Amino acid sequence: MARKNLFEMTPDTAEPEAAAPVRTTLGRPLLGLDRPLRPASPVGAISQSLDGISAKAQRAEEIEKRLAEGQAIIELDPSLVDASFVVDRLGVDAEDQSGLVDQIREHGQQVPILVRPHPERAGRFQVAYGHRRLAAIKEIGGTVKAVVRDLTDEQLIVSQGQENNARTDLSFIERCYFAAKLETKGFGRETIMSSLGVDKAALSRMIALVRRVPSPLIEAIGPAPSFGRQRWAEIADMVEDRAKRMRALKHVEDADFLAARSDTRFQIIFDLLKISKDKPRVTAWTAPDGTSPAKIKETDTALNIAFDKRSGAQFGAFVERKLLTLFEEFRKETGD
Repeated sequence: MARKNLFEMTPDTAEPEAAAPVRTTLGRPLLGLDRPLRPASPVGAISQSLDGISAKAQRAEEIEKRLAEGQAIIELDPSLVDASFVVDRLGVDAEDQSGLVDQIREHGQQVPILVRPHPERAGRFQVAYGHRRLAAIKEIGGTVKAVVRDLTDEQLIVSQGQENNARTDLSFIERCYFAAKLETKGFGRETIMSSLGVDKAALSRMIALVRRVPSPLIEAIGPAPSFGRQRWAEIADMVEDRAKRMRALKHVEDADFLAARSDTRFQIIFDLLKISKDKPRVTAWTAPDGTSPAKIKETDTALNIAFDKRSGAQFGAFVERKLLTLFEEFRKETGD
């Protein structure tokens, strides 16, 4: 039987030239059409209706169009998804993350993450929001549900901030730190305000506060979700004292501090900074003749010798002239 007669046996395709076009080299991994749609033989053409092929190809185009618009949810290999270029979290509590893992393991991933095609690495993606869900899926195994959108850097950080803001998912200091990092990366205040949902005055206060606290101290304490602007402002005031700032930075290396949860770490540092300095040691130096021409005052950061101008003025001038000789004697004695 001639090929023409074969096609005529299918009423819907009596005029093959009028049939919907078929892309013979189309590849659609999303629908499993990763092989060309060219039929292997005339018999294969009959078993796979031309209308069916066209409809399937059209459906793939519709899904890809929706995907490009960010309306379709697909499943991705988690190993192909990288973190945002601006991380908004100061760490995740292990117990909270474990609870999320258990929830997803039992009920599945209910909310997709938002990603964009990676701007620098072909074939990979970058998270706008959903870092915790992504980490949970990586631990559980399997694919991660995601919405893919073509986002600029500005659109990504606005989406990232607004999603966290809508869920009140970030602590006060995380929001402040995120804002400061965005400004450091060159984003304008208007973009940052849109991301965090704050006005200009609030944003200025947030960034100003972060600038007053050393970044290593903020990162060491972590999100501290129980503490807001007032308590962080108190820490900022206290670390303006250089001695206190150095004491706090040294204490973050303590094993007990590192083992504590974030709220406890905040309280440890707060209490440490609140401790008043020990009273300075003040001693009157008494000479063999019974006079006291000098007083010695020692604090945590300095040792001062003050000479009384009434009884020790000449002695003070003498010591001043002898400072170089005394220093050389000190070096010989100590070997420094």
